[in-house]
Amino acid sequence: MRHLNAGFKLRRNPAHRKALLRNLTASVIEKNRVETTITKAKAVKPLVEKMITLGKSGTLADKRRAFAYFFNRKTVHHLFNEVAPRFMDRNGGYTRILKGGFRKGDGAEMAIIEFVDYQFEAKADKKKSKAKEKKT
Repeated sequence: MRHLNAGFKLRRNPAHRKALLRNLTASVIEKNRVETTITKAKAVKPLVEKMITLGKSGTLADKRRAFAYFFNRKTVHHLFNEVAPRFMDRNGGYTRILKGGFRKGDGAEMAIIEFVDYQFEAKADKKKSKAKEKKT
């Protein structure tokens, strides 16, 4: 019985799972939007929310705690100077999970985890932009 054993195992040993969640958390903070499986998205959502809450305070001790988690100055700088200030007036609920289709290779259910203030911008087609350049 798994009484009081919450969390996702993700079929990995503890060290691999910890590394996976760290990397996924860093990717969400750096890129604002990541496509992954639904289970991984659900597992990483609380970690991203805690890191943003940590970034909102902005103290030196919190920066050191974030650096101890990420091991990357660029990610910590992005968290404290760009991501956290966007959510200063919001009390939680910084991310959302959007369900996608199924992965072609193994049929895993995919999802997109993104910040709630993320604005999707469609990329222009390369063929159309090249055609416009040739005309001018």
